[in-house]
Amino acid sequence: MDIQLGDISHIIQLSIAPVFLLTGVGTKLAVLTNRLARIIDRSRVLEERIRATEASSADAQDELRDLYRRAHLINRAITLSTSCGLLVCVVIAMLFIGDALNLALANFIALCFVVAMFSLIGSFVYLLREIFVATRTLAGRRFPVASR
Repeated sequence: MDIQLGDISHIIQLSIAPVFLLTGVGTKLAVLTNRLARIIDRSRVLEERIRATEASSADAQDELRDLYRRAHLINRAITLSTSCGLLVCVVIAMLFIGDALNLALANFIALCFVVAMFSLIGSFVYLLREIFVATRTLAGRRFPVASR
């Protein structure tokens, strides 16, 4: 195996576009985990309120049920985004290995990339569903208007 400097730069150029995609997936994972943290924090407050009063209100239980549903949706989005990131890493590694060793990995690379894109699409769908649940439950509750 005799790899020249020009070959290495060509291989790195092939890997640049998936690296940008990986950056976007990482940013999306940060957003998803922040949303999950807020859901968990709110559910802990509600659970503590329900335990303290021992006579849980229907509103608190409904909100808690909605929070559990939202957490479930976000967990799925995180799983799919993480799968996408892992597959993009595999694509980058296979691009490098395939070009460096002159292996015919085009079909495998294409398959991994397509599966990564479907994972990313699925993650966005679950994020959108979670947003719909959050806004629907927000619209269904009446909050007092703060006086100025």
